[in-house]
Amino acid sequence: MKRAVVVFSGGQDSTTCLIQALKHYDEVHCITFDYGQRHRLEIEVAQKLSLQLGAKAHKVLDVTLLSELAISSLTRDNIPVPDFKESEASGLPSTFVPGRNILFLTLAAIYAYQVQAEAVITGVCETDFSGYPDCRDEFVKSLNHAVSLGLAKDIRFETPLMWLDKAQTWALADHYGHLETIRQQTLTCYNGIQGDGCGECAACHLRSKGLNYYLSNKQAVMNSLLEQLKP
Repeated sequence: MKRAVVVFSGGQDSTTCLIQALKHYDEVHCITFDYGQRHRLEIEVAQKLSLQLGAKAHKVLDVTLLSELAISSLTRDNIPVPDFKESEASGLPSTFVPGRNILFLTLAAIYAYQVQAEAVITGVCETDFSGYPDCRDEFVKSLNHAVSLGLAKDIRFETPLMWLDKAQTWALADHYGHLETIRQQTLTCYNGIQGDGCGECAACHLRSKGLNYYLSNKQAVMNSLLEQLKP
């Protein structure tokens, strides 16, 4: 029995990872973190999607202590969410939540230990991202090594989107027959608008730019994706 745990927010990237994981593993568990995020709707979206897509189980874990320590526009209503240009102009945008992926991946690994899963899957990516240091391949591999040592168990951290751009991520969803699921039902927007989102924040900009490029260059993007998917 091959089992995996998907760190699941209900956004484009984690939902694409879930769709792929369901094809590769016999049993997939989802874990969603309630960290006092600005938009509670994402937890509801994650719960609905995990059930709809066929995850074995979905655990929502209360980690609201993170919001006490991590000052970000995603954890504080009084800090405005920057638009794409403002995010680009800053070295590290206010949407960065310090320690979020350190905490999420560590707790997901403990959950994987509990359910006897061999892998923790996360949708982090350093090809098209907002400059977050905890989305880098070097960080994930370093934390994976430390966590495996601490648990005395080899739990793999898988990052299937790490070297894909957003157009290829759309192609991956399309490859599995879920392009419209991702487009209509996920919540990626920093302003909490499901589907195509607000169109102004950095998350919406990357998502929209990638979708438009994919729809205009479908075959080329799909071919480049399939090359990357080869073992």
